[in-house]
Amino acid sequence: MFRPIELFIGLRYTHAKRRTHFISFISLISMLGIALGVTALITVLSVMNGFERELRDRILGMASHATISTFGGRLGNWQSVAEEVMVHDEVVATAPYVRGETMLSAGEQVSGAIIRGVLPEEEGKVSEVVAHVRDGNIRHLAAGDYGIILGSELAFSLGVGLGDQVTVVSPQIMVGPTGVLPRLRRFTVVGIFEVGMYEYDRGVALVHIDDAARLFRLDDAVTGLRVKLTDLFTAPAFAREIGNQLSGDYHVRDWTRQHANFFRAVKTEKRVMFIILTLIIAVAAFNIVSTLVMVVADKRADIAILRTLGASPGTIMKIFVIQGAVIGIFGTLLGVAGGVALALNVETLVPAIEAFFNVQFLAPDVYYISDVPSELHWDDVGVMTSVALVLSLLATLYPAWRAARTHPAEALRYE
Repeated sequence: MFRPIELFIGLRYTHAKRRTHFISFISLISMLGIALGVTALITVLSVMNGFERELRDRILGMASHATISTFGGRLGNWQSVAEEVMVHDEVVATAPYVRGETMLSAGEQVSGAIIRGVLPEEEGKVSEVVAHVRDGNIRHLAAGDYGIILGSELAFSLGVGLGDQVTVVSPQIMVGPTGVLPRLRRFTVVGIFEVGMYEYDRGVALVHIDDAARLFRLDDAVTGLRVKLTDLFTAPAFAREIGNQLSGDYHVRDWTRQHANFFRAVKTEKRVMFIILTLIIAVAAFNIVSTLVMVVADKRADIAILRTLGASPGTIMKIFVIQGAVIGIFGTLLGVAGGVALALNVETLVPAIEAFFNVQFLAPDVYYISDVPSELHWDDVGVMTSVALVLSLLATLYPAWRAARTHPAEALRYE
């Protein structure tokens, strides 16, 4: 515990006298350095959280929270599986799907694509693709009409639009009088979607689930069942639980496993940025060391007088710990206030800066995410605050220890 006398002297030493302006200036620089580091750390991690959220939402616009399929690729009793899954409280909705790799051609243009068969009335319950249909409507997919909705980049590469026809070539074959032939089916473009992820906009097409089942000869079966949960972050636990519960040869995957490498890379980048920006705070904390070393040298006579009046080495040490802690605490609080304010207003400030300087940081014709998103996590703020305070406190220990080792006789010898 700190006694009043230690707090009084430690706080008093933080005020500048006429002959210690330079020391006070270095103290101010140290405080501003810590504030700048904390502000940058909070802002950068919030922006990275925002980009992670945007990418996650765009991925889940096409992917589902969890999928249930079989190792053979044919789920025949999907209705009973859906009923068994819907018993769980965290399940919001389920929808069957058919998936297959095909080749699409229109005129002289050819492109590979994944055909996904969906139920138009159920698809909107498990994914956001319905909201991203740019032209047309997903309800235009009707069984037997052989309509198709293409990703925007896929439609561009094929050079087709609404009302045009594309030929879908299935890898399955037919044996006829003329020999072995691939299965072909002509589809009419009834819509174009754009979710903002090149992987999907360039390589996915939607058709009615009945048309896809005929194309891939699945009869009444489907490829699997898509599941939407109340909380997407519970998907791994749900996948393990439902995998143990279902009796049969089922394969349950969640969205984190389907895109594990991508989200692992994002977390690695955040961790590296945290370490790099923490070095800024460390450098500012080291300035506290130089500040206190100069203060100790300047106050040697005062330390000696305090020792002769009965102050213990522990008292002297606490005085200088308090002085350094004040710098660290005020710098950290200033940085937290600036970082939180900046992180909460990034989405407003960036467009204002772009308009003022007539520039654009993320051009929409180059980047799918043209805005700078931000998502402040208070647990991140707590970690950053703790790191800054700990580094500041550690920086005070050595100068305070050196001050406590000052011998009164030697300090007063030349005074």
